[in-house]
Amino acid sequence: MDIDKIRELIELMEEKELVTLEIKKGEDSVRLTRHYETPMPTMMAASQIVSSELEPDAAAHQGSVETSPMVGVYYAAPTPNDPPFITPGQKVKAGDTLGIIEAMKIMNPLEATQSGIIDAILVDNGDVVQFGQPLVRYRS
Repeated sequence: MDIDKIRELIELMEEKELVTLEIKKGEDSVRLTRHYETPMPTMMAASQIVSSELEPDAAAHQGSVETSPMVGVYYAAPTPNDPPFITPGQKVKAGDTLGIIEAMKIMNPLEATQSGIIDAILVDNGDVVQFGQPLVRYRS
């Protein structure tokens, strides 16, 4: 793969705000990953939107959250045909599996760090999640 093609891929990553891009063509392959020192502006905007959509009373009663320990793809169930690991209203114990985060083709279980009742699942199955992004909220 020549340097001009790689430059085009970098421009595509910047334009589409991609974190990782992997291309394989025959024997050739290239994997590009962007690292951020600070949260991406789009993430800040998303959290501001979520906060602004909450009613003042609801925002005051938010419980604690589980955050993503890594960048990856969130899966709500072990396979597409299985039921989700958790649903709102479900009681969980510390150590229970809340979902899976796929990073670099490795499936990493997301485990509850506390016991409680699930109030909301803040991401959808198949969403790309960022490090520190809230994924699950507990009832307070």
